[in-house]
Amino acid sequence: MTKRLQVLLQDPEYRDIQRIARSRRMTLAAWVRQALDRARQREPLGDAGKKLQVIRAAVKHEFPTADIDRMLAEIETGYGSAPQP
Repeated sequence: MTKRLQVLLQDPEYRDIQRIARSRRMTLAAWVRQALDRARQREPLGDAGKKLQVIRAAVKHEFPTADIDRMLAEIETGYGSAPQP
């Protein structure tokens, strides 16, 4: 089901958005829907408190690591050592 959304804009804002939509060969409505979709995708999902709890739990672990240059060299070395099917 679709819903109607009414947004009131000042004339200069409306003209700017209309100009941008035209320059992209889009209707004003299509441009607004696309802009809202992009804005919605940038919004974080989930509870920030839960995310922090997960991060705090993760940093309590100790995993083996090495200097980044050494790790990259080992990865590169491993590429050539895999058995060929």
